Amino acid sequence: MAIRMIDAREEAPPGLKRMRAVATGLLIAMAVLYLIARLAAPARPGFGFLRAFAEAAMVGGLADWFAVTALFRHPLGLPIPHTAIVPRNKDRIGETLAMFLRTNFLIPTVVARRMRPLDVAGAVARWLTDPPEEAGGRFRRGASKLVAQALEGLDPARLGGMVKAAVGQRLADTKIAPILGQLLGAAIAEGRHAPLLDGAIGWSANALAANDVLIRQIVHDRAGAVLRWTGLDEAVANRLIAGLQKLLADMAEHPDHPLRVRAEDGLASLAERLRTDPEMQARVEAMKDELIANPAMQRWLDGLWEQARGGLLKIARDPERAMRGPLGEVLRQIGDTLHRDRRLATTINRFVRRAVVGIAADYGDAIVRLVSETVRGWDARTITRRLENQVGRDLQYIRVNGTIVGGLVGLAIHVVDVAL
Repeated sequence: MAIRMIDAREEAPPGLKRMRAVATGLLIAMAVLYLIARLAAPARPGFGFLRAFAEAAMVGGLADWFAVTALFRHPLGLPIPHTAIVPRNKDRIGETLAMFLRTNFLIPTVVARRMRPLDVAGAVARWLTDPPEEAGGRFRRGASKLVAQALEGLDPARLGGMVKAAVGQRLADTKIAPILGQLLGAAIAEGRHAPLLDGAIGWSANALAANDVLIRQIVHDRAGAVLRWTGLDEAVANRLIAGLQKLLADMAEHPDHPLRVRAEDGLASLAERLRTDPEMQARVEAMKDELIANPAMQRWLDGLWEQARGGLLKIARDPERAMRGPLGEVLRQIGDTLHRDRRLATTINRFVRRAVVGIAADYGDAIVRLVSETVRGWDARTITRRLENQVGRDLQYIRVNGTIVGGLVGLAIHVVDVAL
């Protein structure tokens, strides 16, 4: 039963008051019944049974009242030994509770045994694919509100600077030349470089058509006076442009064109040099460093963080809409993958189990100290009132049962005494 955090001066809950009144009223009723039976017993012997029941009920009720009251305070304010058990032994109770947690819950072997049957991955998969409407909604709203408040509370400039510095450092530490070489080599091996060559050829053809006048002007300027006087410069320009157009058309149409084959060989050589040539790698790294240091790149990183922050805030402020969009689809796909891929689910469950066991091994003693020191720091009256308000209603049933059971025992003893 969870203990609700309340003020020490707060009144007892209605349920506790009601059961306390019932138990006390039953005890008073037994006292009145005893007086009536005592007065009537000389004239009517049958009232002796009623008297025995009421007398024993009073004894049982008073004994249980004393036992219940002694847990939390001195009965009638008298300093009777072994009373006010909770406030007097508050620190020992805290230590005992802490050791109970340590012995029964925080031992690595116990944690591992309790975690073994848990299917964390399966629970996550079910929640992602078909989340409970109410529980999932509460969780999303609470988590989203927390994320939104955290993002809005942090200094955007400082946080953005930290993110930019982290991304920049990550880029600077990454050796991109071998990565580029591997990507280019894989693309060539799988034939995925062909669209790149087709694009380059198409771009060259478009550039040639767009600069027709410029090429003709260059030929005219470079030609001699005789060629210009005879008009042969125009013929040379036409032949040059037509030849280049045919060359580009042949390269686009025939994959085995010699120039295209040489271009592919050049790409393969470049991929190999990117992977193995230190000089080439150093040149690529220098270009990368210059790119990172470029103010335009720094502005792009700033904008990237602002876009990411804005997107996170948008999702956090409207989680239901986000869950209906691409993010929700991604999460559902993750849940479906966890549901179908038992090897992945087993790996996740093993990781969670080891993580929890590791936490128990590394922080078990710290958790025990935390519990013990927390209870020790509580005010005795506060913890007494909290415990009484939480379990007092059930303890009042003990008084009621004690009164009734005591009366029945007294009645049985009286019956046996009369019979003998």
